[in-house]
Amino acid sequence: MQLAIFQRMTQIQAAVQAELLTKRNVVGVGVGNKEANGVMTDTPAIIVLVEQKAPSDQLGPIDAIPREIAGVRTDVLEVGRLEAQQTGNRSRQRPVIAGGASIGHFKITAGTFGVLVFDRVSGQPYLLSNNHVLANSNEAQIGDPILQPGPLDGGQNPSDVVARLERFIPLNYIEGPVGVQPTPNPTQPPTPKPTPVDPDKPPAGSGCDVVNVATVLLNSLAKIAGSDKRVTATSVTAQAAPAKSAPVSAAEVQAQVADNTLDAALARPDNPAMFDNDIASIGAIKGTKAPSIGMAVRKMGRTTGLTQGTITVLNATVTVAYNTSVGQRTARFTGQVIASGMSQGGDSGSLVVAADDDLAVGLLFAGSGVATIFTPIDNVLATLGVRF
Repeated sequence: MQLAIFQRMTQIQAAVQAELLTKRNVVGVGVGNKEANGVMTDTPAIIVLVEQKAPSDQLGPIDAIPREIAGVRTDVLEVGRLEAQQTGNRSRQRPVIAGGASIGHFKITAGTFGVLVFDRVSGQPYLLSNNHVLANSNEAQIGDPILQPGPLDGGQNPSDVVARLERFIPLNYIEGPVGVQPTPNPTQPPTPKPTPVDPDKPPAGSGCDVVNVATVLLNSLAKIAGSDKRVTATSVTAQAAPAKSAPVSAAEVQAQVADNTLDAALARPDNPAMFDNDIASIGAIKGTKAPSIGMAVRKMGRTTGLTQGTITVLNATVTVAYNTSVGQRTARFTGQVIASGMSQGGDSGSLVVAADDDLAVGLLFAGSGVATIFTPIDNVLATLGVRF
C-alpha cells in the first residue's frame, strides 16, 4: 500500500472508528486490502474486525457495516474472541534458555520469553515479553520472581527462578485500574503518544477543500450510525458557540477510553550466561523491519512452536480481554498489526520475525483461533529503552 493511500486510509479510520466500535460484535478497526472469495486484492479498505460474522438480514441499520465509508470500501474480517494468550505446555530448559521458551511471573500460568534485549544506556541484558506474562497484568511488584518454565508447565518458586521483574508498561483497562504502577525506567523518558490525525485540519495550501472533506466524513458517520440525516457543505466563519448540555453518544464514550499502545515488560536475568541471544529455530536477530500488508512472518512460541502467517491489517484498534484477580478486564489497543492465525494461548511474548530474513517485526501479545495480534517492534524497543 502506497504511503499516500495509507495516510488517507488512517485519516478516515481515525474519524469513524469510535462509531464503528459501538456496533454489536465489532472488536476492532484497521486498514488493509479487501478480500474477495478468500483472496486478498489490491483494493485498499477499512477493515472492521468482528468476533463472528452475521447475515445482513440479522443486523439492524445501527449495527450494519456500510459497504463504503467516505468513498473507501470496507471489509469485515472475522477474528473470533481476542484474548491475551496465556496458557499451554512447554518444558524446562537448562543449561541454556533460548527465545521462544516457556516463562512467566510466579503467579500466572505461562507465556513466552521473546528474546534477549539490552538497555540502550547501560547495556544491561533483559528478557523481553509481555506485561501479562512477566508483570501479571499490572498486579506484580518490581523484583518479583520470574520462572522458567512458567508455573503451568511445572515451574517452581524458588527452584526455577531465573529472573526478576525489572519494569513494565502499565495496562489501561476500560473498567478501571487493576494492580500497582511500575517503577519508571530512569534511563528512558516516557514516549509521548502520537498526535491523532485531525480530518478537519487542512494540509498547507488546501483552502476550502477541507470543508468538502469534513462533509464527506460527517456524512459517513451519519450513515454508519444509521441516520438518514446528511450535512451540506457551506462557507462559514468559526465562532464561539454558547455552551449547552447534550447527551453523550456511545462513540464519544469510546473516544474517551484510555488507549494502550503495547503490552510489554522486561525482566533482569539472575545469570545472564544462562540465556541465549538466539531464538530457537530462528536464530539471532539482526535488526528490525516495518510491517506491511501481505508480509510473511514467523514466530517461535512455547505452545505452537515455529509457525508462519501473513500480515492482513495495519494500524488496528482492537479490544482485548484479560484475566485478573478481580475478574475479566478489557483493554483497547491502537496502532497494532493483525496477522493470520499463527498462535495459541501461551504464545504471548513471542517475537514476530520476517519470514525471509532475521529482522524483527513485532511483539505478539494476543489473538484468537484465526488471528494473531502484535505490536510493531520499533515501538516496543523505543518505549522500553532497549535494543537488540
